[in-house]
Amino acid sequence: MFSSAPVWWLCWSLLLANGGLAVAAEVVSAPEYKVKAAFLYNFAKLTEWPTNAFADTNAAFVIGIVGKDPFDSQLEEVVRGKTIGGRAIAITRLASADEAKACQLLFVSRSENGRVPAMLAGLAGQPILTVGDAPDFARRGGIIGLVEVRDEIHFEINRATAAQAGLKLSSKLLRLADIVQPEAERRGD
Repeated sequence: MFSSAPVWWLCWSLLLANGGLAVAAEVVSAPEYKVKAAFLYNFAKLTEWPTNAFADTNAAFVIGIVGKDPFDSQLEEVVRGKTIGGRAIAITRLASADEAKACQLLFVSRSENGRVPAMLAGLAGQPILTVGDAPDFARRGGIIGLVEVRDEIHFEINRATAAQAGLKLSSKLLRLADIVQPEAERRGD
């Protein structure tokens, strides 16, 4: 069963870091994917994109979901009325990661586990914050992997992949994460 107490602390820390107190009460007893939706929003708030990540200064901040959408309408509920860097937030469901080039954040569903390496290879170097909850997502080349540890949600960050994508992750975010190395570096490739 999914425990919410430590998740509450982590979400609270992320929310406090950005003045998102209004969402904190919703997160405390939320189901797993509502909590993960709050994580996505806060990951976006704590990341800096290069200017070439957007078509123009008025472009929306696009969150893409590839694979089976586990959020239902929970992601829309979490971001409703909010902005990222002064930009409206748009959510889109994608048939494949090839469609993700216009996204700033891409959530790769656990249903895509077998295709993760190919997807991430196709997005390498693009200014896209890749987040997933498939096993070893960050170690396999994603930027942020959501993991369950003793029924609690934690997250891992692959700093090397973030740097290759030209993304700057906040020190607040890095302090709360488990930092991992890509599999190739761990094997000595």
